[in-house]
Amino acid sequence: MLLINANITIDDAELEETFIRAGGPGGQNVNKLNTAVQLRFDARQTASLPEDVKQRLKRLAGSRMSSEGVLTITAREHRSQQRNREEARQRLVELIRRAATRPRRRRKTKPSAGAVQRRLDAKRRQSERKRQRRSANEL
Repeated sequence: MLLINANITIDDAELEETFIRAGGPGGQNVNKLNTAVQLRFDARQTASLPEDVKQRLKRLAGSRMSSEGVLTITAREHRSQQRNREEARQRLVELIRRAATRPRRRRKTKPSAGAVQRRLDAKRRQSERKRQRRSANEL
């Protein structure tokens, strides 16, 4: 059971893990053992996630999510299968936690009257400076 937050938990039965060979350091283990982990989670079919979280998860996952709604996370940084497995699960938890937080609505703001006046004064000074640089022939 993966605990995402107080409202969301994911059952282990919803996760599919496959172990594949990983390159990189590891000596003979690289050639003999399947230490890398591919974690698959069907976000579209799960009942564990609310619909709004599913939509945000799809946007956050990007190319890691297939058109069928299956999220794939690959972990191969560590030499041991267990540590890669834990890392893949932790990445899934973090991704879903980010999707579970609602983005704040942007409040429209207006510049203060003083800020508007300072901007206009600066424009006027710059215009005057450039006007003084012109030669008499250009006028």
